[in-house]
Amino acid sequence: MTSVSGTAVDIPTEDGVADAYLAHPGDGLPRPGVLLYMDAFGLRPQLESMADRLAEAGYTVLVPNVFYRHGRSPVFDLPEFIEPEARPAIFEQIVPVMQALTPDLVVRDAGAYLRWLADRSEVADGPVALTGYCLGARLALRTAGAYPDRVAAAAGFHGGGLATDAPDSPHLVAEHVTAELYFGHADEDPSMPPEQVERLEAALTEAGIRHRCEVYSGAHHGYTQADTSAYDAEGDERHWTALLDLLKRTF
Repeated sequence: MTSVSGTAVDIPTEDGVADAYLAHPGDGLPRPGVLLYMDAFGLRPQLESMADRLAEAGYTVLVPNVFYRHGRSPVFDLPEFIEPEARPAIFEQIVPVMQALTPDLVVRDAGAYLRWLADRSEVADGPVALTGYCLGARLALRTAGAYPDRVAAAAGFHGGGLATDAPDSPHLVAEHVTAELYFGHADEDPSMPPEQVERLEAALTEAGIRHRCEVYSGAHHGYTQADTSAYDAEGDERHWTALLDLLKRTF
């Protein structure tokens, strides 16, 4: 098994400094870059372990704290395991922070993350891939639309609100995307109902993007996150298979 080096790093942005986690194979050789966008609970050991797994597979992975304007991680006081009864109080803290991260800020920050990756010796030259979870799926789609020359592939898992009626809905960037896209939707996810799944599929098809959208039967929003009650082992392994297949096709 490939040894992995994981370190805390700081990324200068136009609005401050984003703390982040960087994982890469221990030999330090340049590997394809992957920008991993966190879920709403934030940068924490669960996401670091996911980055380590990708690094073991041969990638250099950056996981930024996208809520850095509100403090270094952990931004929220989370239990080690997030049960349903804890969620209302946690989301009272999270929702205003999520709402403050506007599409313009997402795109501005993405530019900083991509520039930082391009300057690292552990990252191979050329475009990178993205993977995002929950909130992060929206960020991945927006980033792929804003930086088509820098993003070769993007995946999103249990993303919510990907194709709303809003004038700034993430799916509206589809016409600018050149990356291959993959989305793994949870079928028990009120934040991504069937009409949004259909709207996203239609937008990606109309834009001529190489893509696949799949609905994971029986999976709930957050099915990849082993430190929450939403975790679904079968859905998680399906996600890893889909993600690693996408990366192999890309690099």
